Amino acid sequence: MPTKITLIFDNPADVTAFEAEYTRVIDLARQLPGLQRLEDAKVWPKEDGTATPAHRTLELYFADYDEASHAVTTPIGGEFFQRVVGTGTAFTGLFSDIQGA
Repeated sequence: MPTKITLIFDNPADVTAFEAEYTRVIDLARQLPGLQRLEDAKVWPKEDGTATPAHRTLELYFADYDEASHAVTTPIGGEFFQRVVGTGTAFTGLFSDIQGA
């Protein structure tokens, strides 16, 4: 079944530093073996001026769970997650079974 890895990045303390490191995260994500599609998004600011619930999302699409699991165990996968942690921003990671169109 098609699988996606979703990373939800909290609001960083230093947006400029985060964004500089995040470009490296994206570069490495594109190199993950078996990656079929990448979707990168920045959360819109709230109209009332309060903080957004998150800063960015990153979705990585794979043919199936085995492909996604393999990708994160490769050397590129290791570098990728080191960079994710290196952003200095908390994140939530999800592996999901894509069930709809």
